[in-house]
Amino acid sequence: MSQHLRAALLMLTSTLSFGVMALSIRLASASTPTWEIAFFRNAFGLIFLLPLLFAPALRSAQPLSLMRQTIHTRQLPRYFFRCLIGLVGMFCMFWSLAHLPLGQAISLSYSSPIFVTLFAALMLGEEVRIRRWLAVLAGFIGVLVIVRPWSGAFSLGLLMAVAGAVMSALVAIQIKQLSRQDSANAIVFWTYVFWVPMSLIPALFDWRWPDSGEVWLWLLLTGFSGTLGQVLWTRALKIGDVSALTPISFVQLPFVSFCGWLLFGEKIDRWTLIGAAIILGATTYIAHREARLRKQGRPPLMPR
Repeated sequence: MSQHLRAALLMLTSTLSFGVMALSIRLASASTPTWEIAFFRNAFGLIFLLPLLFAPALRSAQPLSLMRQTIHTRQLPRYFFRCLIGLVGMFCMFWSLAHLPLGQAISLSYSSPIFVTLFAALMLGEEVRIRRWLAVLAGFIGVLVIVRPWSGAFSLGLLMAVAGAVMSALVAIQIKQLSRQDSANAIVFWTYVFWVPMSLIPALFDWRWPDSGEVWLWLLLTGFSGTLGQVLWTRALKIGDVSALTPISFVQLPFVSFCGWLLFGEKIDRWTLIGAAIILGATTYIAHREARLRKQGRPPLMPR
């Protein structure tokens, strides 16, 4: 199997895994509060993640030394703020998945790279030229087409979805800053270690034990599919070209939209379709420019 085909299959599997996570969140939200879903997503995610992170170390001659190297960091205070912002973004995204048509929520989540470009210019001082600024402007237009704040279609759920995309972009900037000193494995490990107790605290204020084995299954699947999608996404970008792989991630939109129609009778209105097309086009162009930067040896905006 060629490297390009392997990267494409990894990205496709990652995309479908994130789609399964979105469906699991919606199904669990029928009887489980959003903060509690976030806690179980993180707790189960950490359980699934630990064997993936430490399996190579356990097979080595000095497992403890290699494990310490894997998670070594001197930036714990920065992880606290990164995880706090990420947790707020997670809540916004989960809440929007529970209260919006799935296709609409996923469409708005794709706007995150547009905000990353904006924040990289404002916070990191990175150079963004006119063509990418035009792509950012187009992406904002796509968001406005879906949200339509001037119409009766505007809702809190739409605002939460956009807020989730903004928070995700801020996290991406923070990850880029952390990655200057820490490995990808260390960033993932400490993120989950902080997320589990931080998401438990607000969940305790409205705690409801899952009332059936089916709900436990959706919560378990949320943690497993979210972690699997994250791991496969990272590996796909490590061996593949981001501009070629990004369009594959858009498969999540028709997949989740079809499941939303099949399971919940949801339909996507024409404004969501138009806005999603604009956002996906802008995101694809930004990914293409990111790939060009990497080939030229210049620092990209989007962290791996």
